[in-house]
Amino acid sequence: MAKQETIVVDATNCIAGRMCSHVSKLLLQGNKVAIVNAEKAMLSGDRYAVIRQYKEHLEINSVTNPIHGPFHPRRPDTMLTKMVRGMVPKQKTTGIEAFQRLRVYIGVPEEMKASKMQSFDDSKITKPEAYYISMGEVAKQIGWKGIP
Repeated sequence: MAKQETIVVDATNCIAGRMCSHVSKLLLQGNKVAIVNAEKAMLSGDRYAVIRQYKEHLEINSVTNPIHGPFHPRRPDTMLTKMVRGMVPKQKTTGIEAFQRLRVYIGVPEEMKASKMQSFDDSKITKPEAYYISMGEVAKQIGWKGIP
């Protein structure tokens, strides 16, 4: 089998859910996908409602011992990874193999700066940025310390 080229997807100003659905389709078709600029992906809706929903989600834990999980991501790259994971059949071998072909990065790594970035037209934001909240902002509100 020939070495497969990685599809690099730029998440800047893309609605996260729509972009993740495109990425999950690419993964299930057998492509390797890398998402860059995860902190710049957008979530639509009222910014305070979105933050409140994420904070309520963080309160879900095990009754007997919270150390046993579930574990909630607070970094933008792991939040996007979890979104894609929900869109592939994670119990089946096709979904497991597809999920292993996904990489998500905060910012753009050095080895991907030269590669051609791809984005999906229908996932781009259509209103001014004030109508959305970025994944980086949500992550900072729920406990992410920022780029190390």
